Amino acid sequence: MLAQRVTRAGVTVGDATRRLAKTLAEATLPHSLVVWRGPPGIRRVALTFDDGPTDLTRDYLDVLDRVGARATFFVIGELCDRNPAIVAEMAKRGHELASHGYTHRKFPDLHKLGLLDDELTRTAGLLPPSTRHRHRPIVRPPHGAVSLKSFVACARAGFTTVLWSLDSGDWRTQRTTDVVAAVVGREVEPGAIVLLHEGQAWTLDALRTIVGRLK
Repeated sequence: MLAQRVTRAGVTVGDATRRLAKTLAEATLPHSLVVWRGPPGIRRVALTFDDGPTDLTRDYLDVLDRVGARATFFVIGELCDRNPAIVAEMAKRGHELASHGYTHRKFPDLHKLGLLDDELTRTAGLLPPSTRHRHRPIVRPPHGAVSLKSFVACARAGFTTVLWSLDSGDWRTQRTTDVVAAVVGREVEPGAIVLLHEGQAWTLDALRTIVGRLK
């Protein structure tokens, strides 16, 4: 398949297309539609967690409570459907919940099949009202996979697409030290949006250290 062809640099054609879509979107679309980072000059960092809820979600919440931090959880609709009590508890503890799709399939593929609107609507219906008083609900595409068509489809459905500016890399390692180093082993810019994931013991172990150093 074309999307699986590899260039000389070792990057698939599909990867290159997604990067081009992100670059064009960042350059041309307003922040009301696509966000990579917070406004400059605001000394805050956004912690975001993908792929929940999971069996470890309550442990994540306990750590965040102890360090006095609030986060945004981009949750998968079908997992929310199975775990409504955990979803309610996440909101009760003061965290923001937002869509990460219903089935965790890549948005560009869903757009081709005409399923993207259904995924957005089904997941939104499982989430409590936002406590952040946003004008538009937010969504994060699974795997960070986007296309210009999927950006537009999310915008037409009323969503702001939120990506990230700092990748913890916790999806490619199982070492706590790697996750800590990826996030706070460098100067973190104000307004950074940090990508983390639920359901991983090494991310959970890294969380207390990360928040402590960011503070």
